[in-house]
Amino acid sequence: MELLKNIFFNTDKLVQNSTVKISYTGKFFEDNSEEVFIHYGFGENWDNLSEVKMEKTELGFQTEITLLESNTFNFCFRNGKNEWDNNNGQNYIFDLESPCLELTVSNNVYGMDKPNRLRKTYIWSKKIRIAVYKIIRYIPKLITGNYKRKVEDK
Repeated sequence: MELLKNIFFNTDKLVQNSTVKISYTGKFFEDNSEEVFIHYGFGENWDNLSEVKMEKTELGFQTEITLLESNTFNFCFRNGKNEWDNNNGQNYIFDLESPCLELTVSNNVYGMDKPNRLRKTYIWSKKIRIAVYKIIRYIPKLITGNYKRKVEDK
């Protein structure tokens, strides 16, 4: 996903408490810099400030970062010559979304507190499928009279 020119993420949404891969093909990649660091933090005050060296690849400089629980993800880039790409003084700031909890399964919602009941249901469904298969397979043989096993001649 391209959110800004020359910055790519491997996901459509930036979600709190998840890991995201960032690819940078901006000014420092175009200038053929040997080293690029991503300088990042979270929230308005740049909490949990960190800096990570990015790996140089054919697709740009890349790294993986674990997004913390915050409302924004802020970052800028620095090369080995201590030059900065900070979006013309604005920094790169992206909103973080809360994780979707709707798909989380609670043990009590679907009767999972009684796994034995689930197992019995599964076994009965298998038995019914086998019975239906046998009926479909052997009824035509009964109708045509072709149900006797063939005896091999010795």
